[in-house]
Amino acid sequence: MRKKLGLYVFIILLIFIIIPALIVKCFQHTDTENEDNSEGTTIKILDVQHNKALEMEFEDYIKCVVAGEMPATFEEEALKAQAVAARTFTIRRMQGTTSAHPQYDICTDYKCCQAFISKEDRLKAWQDSGVSAADSLLRWQKIEKAVDDTKGKVLVYSGELISALYFSASGGKTENSEDYFVSAYPYLRSVDSPYEGTTYKNIETTITLKDFLTILKTKYPDFKIDQSKVAQNIKINSYTTGGKVKEIVIGNKNLSGREVRELFDLRSSGFTIKLSGSNITFTTNGNGHGVGMSQYGANGYAKNGYTFDEILLHYYLGAEIVDYSTLK
Repeated sequence: MRKKLGLYVFIILLIFIIIPALIVKCFQHTDTENEDNSEGTTIKILDVQHNKALEMEFEDYIKCVVAGEMPATFEEEALKAQAVAARTFTIRRMQGTTSAHPQYDICTDYKCCQAFISKEDRLKAWQDSGVSAADSLLRWQKIEKAVDDTKGKVLVYSGELISALYFSASGGKTENSEDYFVSAYPYLRSVDSPYEGTTYKNIETTITLKDFLTILKTKYPDFKIDQSKVAQNIKINSYTTGGKVKEIVIGNKNLSGREVRELFDLRSSGFTIKLSGSNITFTTNGNGHGVGMSQYGANGYAKNGYTFDEILLHYYLGAEIVDYSTLK
């Protein structure tokens, strides 16, 4: 009788507890596998600022890029546009190789790849600047939402990921890619950027004439100029479609606007140059290389009611926004 009772108890346990538990566990395992397949992509990062290697989940990395590249106080649609551009830039970089750091997918030097700041460092920086802990967390959640709401979305042209370049402000008009870099891309064409505001307008950079000539001579040992007629020996010969300096003659040197910008650490190649007494003054409009999406322009468009996709398709001509999964 006891054996039969024990058997009955075992059968009841088997039917009502053990089997259902196994079924649930099986489905939980399947769900976890599916989640890992869609969200488990990791990225290897060279943290230049801290001289160390990082490895993190891909979309978490994009959040740190958006936090480093664009103020969280910008409009939500601008942050979304930044997220899509950063995601596209990152995946394209991951698919290629970079001689600067071939063992990593990307680095945190914005001059080489993209800006990056961790959640902890970003929250601390906000709080150090006087933002409350609660408001700092709200800012981070705003960035997270912008990335999550555009998850997986990338920019393509003719079915291929674009080179999603972006920068701070153009001064009113972006550049054709070949006017600053080497390659001409059909989607990186000069377009109007009318809503950037005045943040990077008419910025003056003044250096002494002596330093001006020394820098040129150091960079170009064959540089010569009549020091009694410096003003007469500086001439801007041509401008780009975007209104930046294309070619400028200084003494016996014929230089590009980009060369002068980098040589004198100017914000933009959209500059004028003036000699006043013993000083040289550059007046710049814009901030950055000027190719692709203007971040301040994106925020201006968002303030005027444009959505992130409208913003992106304005700055990347002929591009499409698709889910990356459709390209695999």
